[in-house]
Amino acid sequence: MYIKYDREAAVEYARNWSLGRNPEYYDYEKIGGDCTNFVSQCVYAGCGVMNYNPENGWYYINANEKSPSWTGVNFFYNFMTNNAGAGPYGVDVPLSSTLPGDVIQLGNNLDVYYHSLLLTEIKRTPRGVRYMVSAHSMDVFQRNLRTYNFQKLRCIHILGARTE
Repeated sequence: MYIKYDREAAVEYARNWSLGRNPEYYDYEKIGGDCTNFVSQCVYAGCGVMNYNPENGWYYINANEKSPSWTGVNFFYNFMTNNAGAGPYGVDVPLSSTLPGDVIQLGNNLDVYYHSLLLTEIKRTPRGVRYMVSAHSMDVFQRNLRTYNFQKLRCIHILGARTE
């Protein structure tokens, strides 16, 4: 069964928790970073479905029982863009095709992606488009994407979720 992705719920979750920590989830800040854990929480708030496959799923039970895709930048990307089973899924799109609630990942010239952000607002101004993001591991809410130092980015447009 298909579930529509609730972008507003994902953004609202980011608004509530980007500058704090939800006590229902472990904070990985001191052991590698909390950015993808935070983004996973936001996406989960927007779809409410996890994939408990122990080999290639996307889930969080507790600090020690979670999938690599819940907290790892590249594992998250691979799950979201290849998932044909339960849970959320998406496609790689250019920045210009993103919507609030989508995920942006920053990388370097060696194709190493190291940071996940949730797109929380797109502001259109006379001076251009500003993509506002929220994240953990340097906690921010509504930070302009242009203020980050990165060489590459990739964007995951979340299409929805499946229960099976």
